[in-house]
Formats: sequence, structure tokens, C-alpha cells
Amino acid sequence: MATAAKESGYRRLGVLGTRLLMEGPVYPAYLERAALEYDLPGLAGRERINEIIFQELVKGVLRTESRAEVRAIIERLGKKGCDAAILGCTELPLLIEQSDSPLPILDSTRLLARAALRLAVTVAKV
Repeated sequence: MATAAKESGYRRLGVLGTRLLMEGPVYPAYLERAALEYDLPGLAGRERINEIIFQELVKGVLRTESRAEVRAIIERLGKKGCDAAILGCTELPLLIEQSDSPLPILDSTRLLARAALRLAVTVAKV
């Protein structure tokens, strides 16, 4: 994630995911070690994203209204100085694609899968 962000020139990332992910220590520690700044949605935004993930997306429900809400949350992160947004859980990319977002998005699932593939190919060559 940090490598992709830095390669793209991003300096301040908005972090979206479950409340545990957004409020937990993993992303802050990881981003700080990479010398990247980050921000989170406000409390109401964090609660709403968590609800959308657990009450809709994990059940396969994709609502236009929820897409608009997440888009607005990402837009607010942009106004707070974020230059990209991390979709930090596997379900969010079901709802938000780059064309839906006012900021560039970093899809953690795809980035981690690509990194795992690169590592597997490298190890297989040895």
C-alpha cells in the first residue's frame, strides 16, 4: 500500500474500512513508518461506512444511496487535505470504483494480491 502510494506521489491518505480497521493501530503504524500522513472520516462517517459494510456489502446489497454517501465521505477527506483514499477492506471495492471517487483510490485487496503474486514469482525463480 505504502509503496503504491509513494510511487504515485501521494502524501496524505484517507483510510476507509470497518471501524476496527479505521480506529485500530495497524494502518496508523504502517503509514507512519512509511512517512505517509493519513486521515479518517469523522465519527459519523466511520459509523456509516461500518454499517454499509456489515449491513449491506457483506450481504451482497449494493445501494446507489450508499455509494453516494461513501463518495461524499471521500470528498470530505479530500477537503481535509487527502490526495488519495485507501479502500481498506475487501467489500468496499464492490461499491466504489475509481470512476465513483473524487480522489484516486488504493484498493488494498488488489494491491496486496499483486504484491503476493510478485513475491510468489520471485520465490519461484530462485
